[in-house]
Amino acid sequence: MAYEQFSYLYDRLMEDMPYDDWLHFAHQCWNKLGTPRSVVDLGCGTGSIAVPLAQLGYEVVGIDLSEDMLSMASQKAESAQRSKPFPAGGSVMWLQQDMREWELGHPVDAVISFCDCLNYLLEEEDIERTFKQVYDGLAPGGVFVFDMHTQSQLQSYAESQPFFLNDDDVAYIWTCDFDPGRCEIEHELTLFVREGDTWAEGSDDAITERYHRIEELHVQRAYPLDWVQERLRAAGFSETACYADFSFEAPKDDTQRAFFAAVKQRRD
Repeated sequence: MAYEQFSYLYDRLMEDMPYDDWLHFAHQCWNKLGTPRSVVDLGCGTGSIAVPLAQLGYEVVGIDLSEDMLSMASQKAESAQRSKPFPAGGSVMWLQQDMREWELGHPVDAVISFCDCLNYLLEEEDIERTFKQVYDGLAPGGVFVFDMHTQSQLQSYAESQPFFLNDDDVAYIWTCDFDPGRCEIEHELTLFVREGDTWAEGSDDAITERYHRIEELHVQRAYPLDWVQERLRAAGFSETACYADFSFEAPKDDTQRAFFAAVKQRRD
């Protein structure tokens, strides 16, 4: 399964991702549409967004399919708590669930899903099921904010590949295979992770470096932005909007990351 081994390298390889920008965008949306008390982070990964939200005083539930990712997230939360306890009302818990079937048993004020998690849903019915679960899991007036890679972004990956990294502790070769018919891309990663120095056989002082090889395959699919909004409305959301690349501007042909905000019907 994707991320089982990769999860242990995830934070190392994702350290330059714009987590602060995602948090800022979520807060901008909440300022416009309603400030939540409780938040679900779908596809929370190692908790790089969920933990900061708890540190800001939100009641957070991080949901991910990967047990290894959630283990890393739990360690991150415990470390953050030791460094500086969460403020009153701030908390985080972790659940291993499929985003297409997640449920808490009680409604929440907001759901977020960033870092193109929804692109990992490869069939239209998977998107529809997830939207329905989010709608059912939100309280009236609840807000759903998420992002998705666009077709332009997937095409850019295919045109720019292969990608390489060659650091002292980790290296990778990353290639892509794009299917324009389905607007689907396969990312093949071969990673080499340094295990440490060992004595070379037959020598008293020569040291050799050992590397562990990891093979990963990650598949994503992009969907037409108008179709995504239609599916949100079909799920029951009364207000929907689509934006471009961490802004509140309308998407263009070269938009790489589309953001969506949807609101569940408020009670009169």
